[in-house]
Amino acid sequence: MPVMRIEKMKKLAHKTTTPGVASLRGSFTWALGLITLMLYHASLSQTAPAQSPTLTQIYDKSETPLLQLGVGDEIKFQVYGQNDMDTVVSIADDGTVRIPLAGAVNIAGQSPTEAAHNLEKALRDGKFLVNPQVTLTVTQTRSQRVSVLGEVRTPGRYTVDSRTTIFDLLAQAGGVSPEGGDVIYLMRADKDGTIARYPINLKGFEDSKFSLPTETMKSGDSIFVPKADQFYISGEVTTPGKYRLETNMPVIEAIARAGGITLRGSSNRIEIKRRLANGKIKTLSANGSDIVEPNDVIRVKESIF
Repeated sequence: MPVMRIEKMKKLAHKTTTPGVASLRGSFTWALGLITLMLYHASLSQTAPAQSPTLTQIYDKSETPLLQLGVGDEIKFQVYGQNDMDTVVSIADDGTVRIPLAGAVNIAGQSPTEAAHNLEKALRDGKFLVNPQVTLTVTQTRSQRVSVLGEVRTPGRYTVDSRTTIFDLLAQAGGVSPEGGDVIYLMRADKDGTIARYPINLKGFEDSKFSLPTETMKSGDSIFVPKADQFYISGEVTTPGKYRLETNMPVIEAIARAGGITLRGSSNRIEIKRRLANGKIKTLSANGSDIVEPNDVIRVKESIF
């Protein structure tokens, strides 16, 4: 609504003095407020920045492709009321399976439901059966494979099905090794074929602040488990050395990991050598509540008394 027209309506409302017109003026005021609010929200919707897709949105169940059959998969073929036609066959290198009566039928790249419909069509078109009802069950999957890389006990390629989750896959690979980090990465091709990289926090096992992903794997996916961040500690601690860095770990906890300060050490004389973004090393005076960063070198000095 034009601004000039709104202003005229306001002036008209203020000029009225009779009770009946006063009620009308209240209606005008309410309508103007509603219009202003609508215009404000419309402007917000036009200018609000687009949100980046989240892992949950990327894994939208409505868009998740169904399991596709591939070369080497083993299926059980059954026709209702025709028990003598039951058979277990594997998909050949050319993508076909040979079934009783109809012979070779191409089903590679199809979902089990699509393949069952095509096998029914082959039996009808060949005039072998009038109204066949085919049930197709995948008994062994060999074509759906994903890779597990990095800090797992048994890296390699693994077979998955439509129900295999990220954690099922990690279990197949023997679990994350002691050197593995808490954040792993799923690598998946998008619709354009570009490989996208999505972080997944494994802390959900022990910390309710983090959610556990339940998304299933797709053929061609890869999981990468990087090494955990580390820190180093030396000087007057019981067991100097290299240790795994936990999220938001304070200096006092890092010292505890190294067995604590010796009798000759001082909790007031702690320094950290830290590599900065420009590559230079900076030495910092630290106290127990300071947060340790990846690759920090902590040194506990001797007491001066």
